[in-house]
Amino acid sequence: MVRIAEIEEGTIADELQLEIGTRIVRINGERVRDNIDLTFLLSDTELELETVSPAGETIVYDIARDPGDPMGIVPAPDTIRECANECVFCFIDGNPKDVRPSLWLRDDDFRLSFTYGSYVTLTNLGPKGIQRLIDQRLSPLYVSVHATEPEVRQRLLKNDRAGLILEHLRRFADAGLEVHTQVVLCPEWNDGAHLDRTIDDLWAIGPAVRSLSVVPVGLTKYNVNRPVRPLTADEARQAIETVTAARERALAERGEAWAYAGDEMYFIAGLDLPSQAWYDEGALEENGVGSVRSMLTELDEGIPGLPRFDGRRIRIATGASMAPLFAARVEALQRATGAEVEVIHVVNDFYGAMVTTAGLLAGADIRDALSRGLQAGDLCLIPAEALNADDCFIDSLPLDQMRAALDPAVVVPGHHLIDTLHRSAEVLRGGQEGEAAGGHHRRPEGRSGGLWTVADA
Repeated sequence: MVRIAEIEEGTIADELQLEIGTRIVRINGERVRDNIDLTFLLSDTELELETVSPAGETIVYDIARDPGDPMGIVPAPDTIRECANECVFCFIDGNPKDVRPSLWLRDDDFRLSFTYGSYVTLTNLGPKGIQRLIDQRLSPLYVSVHATEPEVRQRLLKNDRAGLILEHLRRFADAGLEVHTQVVLCPEWNDGAHLDRTIDDLWAIGPAVRSLSVVPVGLTKYNVNRPVRPLTADEARQAIETVTAARERALAERGEAWAYAGDEMYFIAGLDLPSQAWYDEGALEENGVGSVRSMLTELDEGIPGLPRFDGRRIRIATGASMAPLFAARVEALQRATGAEVEVIHVVNDFYGAMVTTAGLLAGADIRDALSRGLQAGDLCLIPAEALNADDCFIDSLPLDQMRAALDPAVVVPGHHLIDTLHRSAEVLRGGQEGEAAGGHHRRPEGRSGGLWTVADA
């Protein structure tokens, strides 16, 4: 069932005097399991709403409304459906003991896939769950395939149901649902001939498989070689060649790119990123596909219009992947801003130096790196991807404590360097001190990808 968290003023729910905490049990006789059901069932104009009040009283409301009239029910968040797998490359197994508690949650929830684009394996859904996706037409979905050969996928996920993936995807296609697919590439597990087979199987399903992203396995010092190892540069280059061949076939046969290698794959291979056009509409940036190229394009276009910071030093904290790309633009940044610009490569001691994305940098690692050589008046820009909604870093260090440790420097988090520099200028002029204090560094609406990260955590 669903519990009401908020009632919007002036709506039907408000007129009915529904209470916060009321549970919605059934709509038109159908059980309400979660917020997806609630949205699906509230689409009717004739409603019988069975509820249980906070006092335990069962009340049934008969509602007739015009199309488009809002009910005004804001539900509490659903309980997350947890993962049923024991993937050999699971990043959670690479967490240190003192990582913030929320990062121990092994989520594998189709509702997050539909609403937020999170990738799921579908192994925790039985026949009824799969049929529900079809009945409610939850499309597009984002599915972690990893391998289409049943025995290979079962070995990777350690789940007997993992081998049903092609059956599920074909059922979705037959029902008119679309999916975006992903392969986390693990050397000697699902690469080489296995990757060739996966690409061919997914392509054969037809246009219902909208895309394939091939991204490198991410490991930490806590789970490397247990039992998966990182890709070598040669293996990353081979994977890129395989993906490029699939892309060329897709362009020739269907006029769309379809297959993509993740940004991090190019960093491992030591190759330049493709041009902006290679990524088409950038729909997969949240999966680390094209986000860096998009960010660099925006950065290069925005540098000429930056505000002046004459006489000040700007220090940009980032991880190993992005540091060389920012360093290549230091001279242009200095000309545009009049400031001394320094790129601070933050080594990830928390997870290990092999973790190079800025979104997984611990607060203590950023703080320590910026502390070295710190000067009064420094403007320190840090990746907002490394912060959660409560302004805490992945090691639970609060942003306020970092600011106190780096005082009298000015610390400003942000997702996009151009936006962050414009906002920093206002902060330094005293116009928006509140923004520097946190709460205004969230990712801008409608924009994806990260400023200092290859892929979000």
